Amino acid sequence: MAGGRAGGAPVLEEEDASELRLGDEFVRAKCLMNAEVAIVLQRKYEQLQQLADDPSGQISQVFEKSLHYVKRVSRYSNPDAVKQVREVLTRNELHEFELCVIGNLCPDTVEEAKALVPSITKHGRMNDDSIETMLTHLATIKKFE
Repeated sequence: MAGGRAGGAPVLEEEDASELRLGDEFVRAKCLMNAEVAIVLQRKYEQLQQLADDPSGQISQVFEKSLHYVKRVSRYSNPDAVKQVREVLTRNELHEFELCVIGNLCPDTVEEAKALVPSITKHGRMNDDSIETMLTHLATIKKFE
């Protein structure tokens, strides 16, 4: 019986990031790197400050803490650099999940990239040379940020 067990109960596929089985929530989800979240929150923060008579009363502690956190853990701070990083990673046809993991963790070596995101080498999508080229482009962006 395809897609089910005897008795009609459906078979649930176990989630496995190394195989890009991420669950229904990620099928069409747009993931954001920490640096992108920081840009979005910073813009919202600036809008709230401009609109409020008393900016400190308009902005929640949770919002401020979230903004400070993503700024602290972001590897890129310049919006142009963030855009370039997404372009490099998108050009390599990475899944949104893979793109964000690599964009957030910034692996230095091919081995580190493959250990952090084992799915990038599945089914011949990327080889060591293409991963090395991608990492070199990312390092160049970071260097000139």
